[in-house]
Amino acid sequence: MKTFRITLVFLIIFNIGFSQTPAIITEIVGKGDPVLFLPGFTTPGSIWNDTVDHLTSKNQAHLVSYAGFNGIQPIALPWYDTIKKELMAYIKDKKLTNVKIIGHSMGGNLAVDLAAELPHAITHLIIVDAIPCMRELMMPGVPVSNIQYDSPYNKQMLAMEETQFRQTATMMGQNMTNNKDKVDTLINWIMEADRETYVYGYTDLLKLDLRAVLNKVTAKTLILGASFPTVEIAKSNYKKQYANLSNKTIQMALDSKHFIMFDQPEWFYNQVNAFLANE
Repeated sequence: MKTFRITLVFLIIFNIGFSQTPAIITEIVGKGDPVLFLPGFTTPGSIWNDTVDHLTSKNQAHLVSYAGFNGIQPIALPWYDTIKKELMAYIKDKKLTNVKIIGHSMGGNLAVDLAAELPHAITHLIIVDAIPCMRELMMPGVPVSNIQYDSPYNKQMLAMEETQFRQTATMMGQNMTNNKDKVDTLINWIMEADRETYVYGYTDLLKLDLRAVLNKVTAKTLILGASFPTVEIAKSNYKKQYANLSNKTIQMALDSKHFIMFDQPEWFYNQVNAFLANE
C-alpha cells in the first residue's frame, strides 16, 4: 500500500496547561477502515512501513510513535498512562470506528488497554509477542508495590556512561532478533532514546498487569507469539496469561525471537492479511 504519507502531531497538555508536549506522533497512510499500528518500547512507528506495504486489504494506517524515543521530545511521568490516554483521545476526537489495532510488545499492551476501554470502537486486535503481565514472567512473585521509579537499578541505569549503556543495548538487541542484519537497528533505537524515558518507561511496563481487564475486551483477537526460548514454553505462557480473553486465536512463529516481523516476515504478513480479510 504505497501512497503519500501525512504526519500529524497530536498535542497533550501537562502541568495544568503550563506547557504542551506531544505524547504521540501519528503518520497516516492510505484510505479505508482505520488500523492503528502501535510499536514496542523504543521502536518508531516506521517499523510498520513494510507491513503496511504488504497489506492486501484497503485500510487507512495510523502509524504511532511515542514521546521520548527517536528524537521525539520526552514527556512527564506517568509515561505509559499518558500515552494510553492520548491514544484514547485520538480515537475519540477523530471519530474513528471499526478500528483495528496491530501492536507489538508494549504496543500489544496498549492495544489490550484501549480495547478494554473502548470496546464499541475497537473491533479487531493483532497482538505481536506481548504478554499482559511481563513482571510475572521476569520477576515471579514480586508484587507491584516493589516496583518503584526511585530504585538502585534505575539509578544505576541513569548513571551509565554511553559506552557501558551501549554494551547493555547490544546484549538486548542480540536477544530480540535472529536477524543479524537488524541488530544494529535495534541498538540504535535504544541508544537514541531519552534515558529517563527508557528507564522510567520500562518501570511503567513492569508495573503493568492487564490480566484483570481481559474480560472487558470484546474485539476479535489474533495473538502472534515468538517461539523463544521454545515454542512449548512460549505457547504455555500465552495460554496462561490470556486465559480470560475470550475471542482469541494464538499462533506461534517458529524460529523467531521478539521481533517476529524481522525474523519471519512472510509468515507475519500472511497472518496479518488473513486475519484482516476474515472479519
